[in-house]
Amino acid sequence: MIQIGIVGCGVIGNRLAAAVAEHDQYELAAACDLDADRAASLAADHGTDRTQTTTDHASLVERDDLDAVYVGVPPLAHREVVADALAADRHVICEKPIAADAETGRELVGLAEETDRVTAVNLPFRYTPGFVRLREAVAAGDIGDPRRVELRFRFPEWPREWQDVAWLESREQGGPLREVGTHFLFGVQELFGPIETVSADVGYSGPETYEDDVVGSFRVDGVRGTIDLLCDHEGEEENAITVVGDEASLSLTAWYRLVRNRGREDEETLVDERGDTVSALLTEFAGAVEGEGGDLVSFAEATRVQEVLDAIHASDGDRVRAGGSGREK
Repeated sequence: MIQIGIVGCGVIGNRLAAAVAEHDQYELAAACDLDADRAASLAADHGTDRTQTTTDHASLVERDDLDAVYVGVPPLAHREVVADALAADRHVICEKPIAADAETGRELVGLAEETDRVTAVNLPFRYTPGFVRLREAVAAGDIGDPRRVELRFRFPEWPREWQDVAWLESREQGGPLREVGTHFLFGVQELFGPIETVSADVGYSGPETYEDDVVGSFRVDGVRGTIDLLCDHEGEEENAITVVGDEASLSLTAWYRLVRNRGREDEETLVDERGDTVSALLTEFAGAVEGEGGDLVSFAEATRVQEVLDAIHASDGDRVRAGGSGREK
């Protein structure tokens, strides 16, 4: 039984804790949050009579009975908690994004490479049935030659009503690109490999606050891509990735629904199940911890996504190479 501690007892931390409670390979050993009541609530809802709570992550990672740590704190705190957990010889699952910026992500990659501990980032498209089918279909040539990959985001309100945390409004570590775009840029990476260059015109809601208007493009493995994001508007929320081929198109909408030729007369829903991606992550992580191997998103893969996000914010309309190698002439 893997004894896991959760640092950060918000919405996502509770989702992870619920999956731990249902998983036969895990037990919730401890919960940590700066708000003691939130830690106690998570432990009461998803733990056992042995689950301990604390407001100090350093004391949690040093517990003798702990095997692994889930890091569910805001991005600016990822480095400290991950570093302390690895220094204490714990396996680590880190919430996405890997960090608030790629430089910090690369530091975490270095720390992970210095240890034999299992590390992973929670990017669930790796396990989402609709996305897995999309990836397999594109690779098999089911839509012909890919000609375009399109990312479209609409947020009538940001942060969304259920996201009752102020840091999501900040430009420093919040915003819809980090919070949602990370998933879909990772999806592009899963389909075609690392994004090479980006060019974006980014508008912000205020001097230090989140991006609310992005129109951009990118290049990846010979395919051109587009990014279209808008916040604070009339209409419904939308998150979608569409791959357009010379024979058909495939769209993943609502996070999980895969549709062929969306919007056409021959539109067909191919996958309409969410899947249990958190449980899948825990199973793969357990396999790796037990030496049997596991299909996990590495710190390096997640950092490559953060490099693209950094490039989008730095672009100012110019074409920028992802990874910090400068602007194209």
